[in-house]
Order: sequence, then structure tokens, then C-alpha cells
Amino acid sequence: MLKIELAKSYGFCFGVKRAIKIAENSKNASTIGELIHNSLEIDRLKKNFNVKTLKDINELKDEKKAIIRTHGITKDGLANLKSRGIKIIDATCPFVTKPQQIVEKMSNEGYEIIFFGDINHPEVKGVMSYASTKVHVILDESELDNIRLASKVAVVSQTTKKIEKFMQIVNYLMQRVKEVRVFNTICNATLENQEAVRELSSRADVMIIIGGKNSSNTKQLYLISKKLCEDSYLVESGDEIEQIWFKDKKLCGISAGASTPDWIIEKVVDKINNLNSNI
Repeated sequence: MLKIELAKSYGFCFGVKRAIKIAENSKNASTIGELIHNSLEIDRLKKNFNVKTLKDINELKDEKKAIIRTHGITKDGLANLKSRGIKIIDATCPFVTKPQQIVEKMSNEGYEIIFFGDINHPEVKGVMSYASTKVHVILDESELDNIRLASKVAVVSQTTKKIEKFMQIVNYLMQRVKEVRVFNTICNATLENQEAVRELSSRADVMIIIGGKNSSNTKQLYLISKKLCEDSYLVESGDEIEQIWFKDKKLCGISAGASTPDWIIEKVVDKINNLNSNI
């Protein structure tokens, strides 16, 4: 009989819970970009609270209220919103606001910024916009080999990245740059979820990671799981679950990204239980 075990830490983080609550209390508002990286939850907010999602500020027309997504917005984008005279509802996660403030302060003090993150991610774009000095966005320390770095740099991270890789980048810089200011801006919830999935996937026969395919923190959970449990799968909903995944398996571990609500996790568990009864 297949046993299902949930990771000790998973799912909605503080920042996402806060943003969802803000959206639910802001009926008929529009978010600038996806509020969170979970299309099913965004659909729920639209259906139940008429919270629409705009691709960017340019899609604003006669909206009266604009919600800033959990990932934040660029400095220029915020100024643009303010100039329009509409009500601004800020749902930026406080853990994202922190690196924005750090980058602005360090940059004003003459530090170049080393940013561990995905340059195409909205959080990274927002944080970068607060810098007045050079910003080097990297995913690996080897990318710094051909860059002439300043004599003093400040290092920050996208909130959902792996702490091990961040430490490798910091170590690289400590050996090559005269002055290095290090700011660990990786979210506590991210670290807890990653450690929990690491522990569970080391014991499980099959792992199911639930979350948006475009969610950075969910993909990190999947990569950690895949390294320790070959039969790891990333799904957005129970519709993607396949019965054959659980054949001859004894322990199914489940984790979920920070943008995955409990109702989706519960549906996935129910789907696995139903399939298990027919194996």
C-alpha cells in the first residue's frame, strides 16, 4: 500500500498569504503582472473577486485600483503608477522590498552590485532598478571570470534561490575583491521548504512537487528533489498525475511551492489516493 507523506514545510509563504488577502480585500482591482506564479489561484481571484491581471502598466486604461504583485515593480514603474492618480495597493512581499532597499543604499555608497538571480524574473528586474551603479546578474560564479569587478561590491540574492550556490558565489568574490558586503536576502520560507524537500526526497520512492511551472521557488524544489529521488515530478494540478508513477512504490513524498494554495494540494493528494486504490 502506498503511503503519502507531506514535507514538513511546504506551500504558501507569508508574502503570498499576505498578497492573496490583499487581493481578496481589493475587489475589482487589477494587478500589474501576475500577483503570484500560480495560474489556478489567479483564476480563482478573478472569478470570485473580479481581480484582473494586466500584462504590464501599458495595459492600464480606466482602472481605479492597481495592485503591485508580490515580486514588486521597477522604480520607474512605481513612479508611472503614481503619476496616473489611481489607488495603488502594494502587495510586494516584504522579503522582496528588503533587497530593493539594500541595493539602493549600497549603490548610493558606491558599491557595484552582484545579484544572484534570473535576469528575466520580475523580482530581479524590480530590484535592479534601484541601483545607480553597475549590476551584474549571475546564476553561477563562473560568469564573473570575464568581468572586471570594482574594488568594492555588495552581494544580494533573488529571494527564492539556493543558499549553497549563493555561498559559492560569495566565496568566489571574497578571494578576488578587496571589499565585499554580503546580504543574505534568501527568504526563510524558501530555505525551510528546500530543507524539508531535501529530507523527504532522500527517503521517498516517488516525489510530487506542486506549483506553477514558471515559479522559481517551485523549480528549485523540483531540482533538489530530482537529485535525490529520480522519480520526481512537477505538476500544477491533479490533472497531470499519472497512475504509472506510483506502480511498485511504497512512499510518495509531496511538497509545494510558495505560491501553491492548500486547495490545490488537497486535490492532488485526493487524486493520488484514488489512483492508489486502483493499483
